[in-house]
Amino acid sequence: MAVSKAKKETEPQKTGFFAGVARYFKDLGEALAKGNIGVKLSTVFMGAGYLFNKQIIHGLLIFIVEICFIVMMILFGAPALSKFGTLGTVQREQVFDPLTMQSTVNDYDNSFMILLTSVVVLFTIFMFIVFWISNIKNLYKIQMDAKRGIKPNTFKDDLHDMVGSKFHLTLLSLPVLGVVLMNILPILILIAIAFTNYDQNHMPPNALFTWVGFSNFAKLFSGSITSTFGYAFRKILGWTFIWAVLATFTTFIGGVLLARLINSKLVWAPKLWRTLFIVAIAVPQFVTLLLVRNFFADTGIVNSICSSWGITALFQKMGLVSKSINYIPFLTSPGWAKVMIILINIWVGIPYQMLISTGVLMNIPTDQIEAAKIDGASSFQIFMHVTMPYILFIQGPALITDFVKNINNFNVIYLLTQDVYVTTDQALANSHGKEVDLLVTWLFRLTNEYYDYKMASVIGIIVFIICAVFTIISFTKMMSGGREEVYQ
Repeated sequence: MAVSKAKKETEPQKTGFFAGVARYFKDLGEALAKGNIGVKLSTVFMGAGYLFNKQIIHGLLIFIVEICFIVMMILFGAPALSKFGTLGTVQREQVFDPLTMQSTVNDYDNSFMILLTSVVVLFTIFMFIVFWISNIKNLYKIQMDAKRGIKPNTFKDDLHDMVGSKFHLTLLSLPVLGVVLMNILPILILIAIAFTNYDQNHMPPNALFTWVGFSNFAKLFSGSITSTFGYAFRKILGWTFIWAVLATFTTFIGGVLLARLINSKLVWAPKLWRTLFIVAIAVPQFVTLLLVRNFFADTGIVNSICSSWGITALFQKMGLVSKSINYIPFLTSPGWAKVMIILINIWVGIPYQMLISTGVLMNIPTDQIEAAKIDGASSFQIFMHVTMPYILFIQGPALITDFVKNINNFNVIYLLTQDVYVTTDQALANSHGKEVDLLVTWLFRLTNEYYDYKMASVIGIIVFIICAVFTIISFTKMMSGGREEVYQ
């Protein structure tokens, strides 16, 4: 019996998200079932448990929080949630009164303000429920501590802990509040808009918008004669993945090779070359991209040089350029534009990767290189089997970050093609997309130029899911590699 009990105590607890949620509510159920009268009274009057334990200030503060929540729900929460199901029914109307010679506006509903207020209220309710559960569990913990002879903290003790042992929580409170206000709430509103018909034809405050369920998602994943969003989504999603892979690995490999070349003994004045590439990083990227866009324009300097040197005529003979034009469409033809975007990104991104790779190459364990040389490995074999695995091990997390960043790389695509590239695909044009668009530039154009917020929200959700799933899977596999001991 004692053996089985010891085995049960030493048995590791289940880990994972669902196991953690199960333990969370199991602890709450235990507190409600075994709690004393103070714990049970706190389910309605949240400060009663602290008053029961003679923690007067704690109890009064908890009462104030509960009262503020109730007042907020009465004054703001309930009115907002009452219209949440319809997002408003009263249209804005302006009526001219001939007697007063003035226009009056009726008491109309603003769908966006209703949605915004409702999301904030729902989030506040969720946080209050979490606070209520934590309060119950904390009171039950005080009850169990009292049985073991441990006195509860006074208000003075808690203040001392806030600037002492729990000072890290005090410092984190403002950043967490900022994340909630600037990140979490906007994401929740974005998700909610994806289920509405909020667009240019339903623009508050002059017009109302309402819930449409999953119709926007169906429009994005299907195609029809009247709606080409499905076709545009497949085209742009495919190019987004191709771009992200090529942009990530071309700059990475190019940076490693350039760093290797500069660090080799064959290059004269390596510090000079390294400095020149670092200076290229110092120039703001948007300045570089706008200059390059002008260089490669149809009437730009590069086309002038190609025309005078006969390169344009050669490409026409090879069938790479149409004979109906007298320039190379570097940024105005789908195929040429995609190739040029990749090449320009290589030129812009390699110096940064070179700088990072230089630091990594300087810290490669010399004992492994010496061992490889003793075994008779050539320079290429050392590079492939020692140098590159070490670089990938060190820069693996950065590569994942770069891939996600390139999926959302707005600057390179937008600055190189905006006001230059015009799509020839009518189906893409109907959905306000272009062959060179990424999901993020398509989203930007839908919101800023065409005010199609509903479809932009759907695309934003898809981008978030893609980036989140890729990041989680990649980091999970990377962390389970167990290669730390090899490079220590």
